[in-house]
Amino acid sequence: MDDKAVAATIVGAVIGGMAGYLFFTNRGRELRRQIEPALDDIARELNSFRVTMQRAAGVANEGWKLLNETLGDGGQQPPRYPAAHQTSPF
Repeated sequence: MDDKAVAATIVGAVIGGMAGYLFFTNRGRELRRQIEPALDDIARELNSFRVTMQRAAGVANEGWKLLNETLGDGGQQPPRYPAAHQTSPF
């Protein structure tokens, strides 16, 4: 066996052991119930950060557009920071 196969086997065993602990033991279930609210908070913060970045990109795009209009650049250039149209995974 090569090193990559050994590493993949070890990583798989560790992940499987953690999943088994979290889902099939009482202490694991208690730990999972304690972690879930924190994960929800992290997901909410990441979603808020994504929205903030989209707004910042929109402002930057408008700034470039205004600058180009002010300098008399008549050619239409593609937006420098196009607005993302990704839906929220949360």
